[in-house]
Amino acid sequence: MLFNSLTFALFFPAFCALYFLAPRNVRTPLLLVASCVFYMYFIPIYILILLVTILIDYVAGIYIERSSGPGRKAWLVGSILSTCAVLLVFKYLNFFMENLAAVSHLLGWDIGDPRWKIILPIGLSFHTFQSLSYVIEVYRGHQKAEKDFVIYATYVMFFPQLVAGPIERPQGLLVQFRQHHEFDWERVTSGLRRMAWGFFKKVVIADRLALYVNDVYGAPQSFNGLQLTIATVFFAYQIYCDFSGYSDIAIGSARVLGFKLMENFETPYVSTSIAEFWRRWHMSLSTWFRDYVYFPLGGNRVGPLRRVRNLLVTFGISGLWHGANWTYVIWGLQNGVYLVVGWITQPWRARGYEAIGLREGHALRVALGIAVTFSLTCAAWVVFRAQSLGDAWHILTHWHAGWAT
Repeated sequence: MLFNSLTFALFFPAFCALYFLAPRNVRTPLLLVASCVFYMYFIPIYILILLVTILIDYVAGIYIERSSGPGRKAWLVGSILSTCAVLLVFKYLNFFMENLAAVSHLLGWDIGDPRWKIILPIGLSFHTFQSLSYVIEVYRGHQKAEKDFVIYATYVMFFPQLVAGPIERPQGLLVQFRQHHEFDWERVTSGLRRMAWGFFKKVVIADRLALYVNDVYGAPQSFNGLQLTIATVFFAYQIYCDFSGYSDIAIGSARVLGFKLMENFETPYVSTSIAEFWRRWHMSLSTWFRDYVYFPLGGNRVGPLRRVRNLLVTFGISGLWHGANWTYVIWGLQNGVYLVVGWITQPWRARGYEAIGLREGHALRVALGIAVTFSLTCAAWVVFRAQSLGDAWHILTHWHAGWAT
């Protein structure tokens, strides 16, 4: 079920009424049932896949807490591998098979079309990462294993954030399922206003901008540089309003029910550097990769070469997470390169600004930082949005052509 659908417009108020009228001891089971209905509206049979991963991670969390030594790590690895296996099959198997077919063709072998006809389950990437954060936090000793299966299953399936996040950590969300949420008119109206703002960003802004963006990016060779540039700027705001709009609806709907979800976007296009941009953009995802990929690799507490490696690996994986296409991988690596170059050149840039009298915080220096960061981000969005690397290259090399015609 999608937020911007008539079904959700009927489902949400009906569930809210039922939720607040229900006795306290049945609210969490009721929330789990509603989340299952929400999920099953897409492809009902896929609920069995999610149930299996929930059972595995639920059991793994308990045994990770009980075990010690190699056995404890074995439960963690087993849980991670089984959870990721579902994601690999549904999201990446055809990507790998397509590339295998391409390599085979170059070698003169014909293996036909090896792709499977499978549909990606809704929100799979998001609830996979939420499940992973749970078992990792239990392993690290930052979270007690959840013994109540209904509460754990609701944590993974909580419908406001099931489709597009925010990706919550267990410390922030699990405890809330044990709290009693009274009906509070002020909180409900605040949540509804947040939802309305999210719907406005998604339906009125993002979906309208998408009409032009889809035309231009569908056949970029048919448009001049000005049109390519306008479409790219439009896409920057389309994807922001799309993602942040969904986050606003998720945060608002959870607030109506009495739950607090983390903020996910913080005006990222006023960032003065790429590093700042990634502290403001899709924050639940950015911090997930920071805490569970970048830091375990050594983060910035290692030598320069390993730090570069850590950044590129983290952003390369982040790109692949966004989609099974080389454009996403290159987009991720492109942002990793931005961060590496920004880190290396930061002292020189600071001295250059100081030399011309633009101290930190100077309005012109801030404006230049915002302009450069937004331009670099748009160049990366070209790769992200393009249907192929060839289309991306055409747009990036023809954005300046034909402005006068």
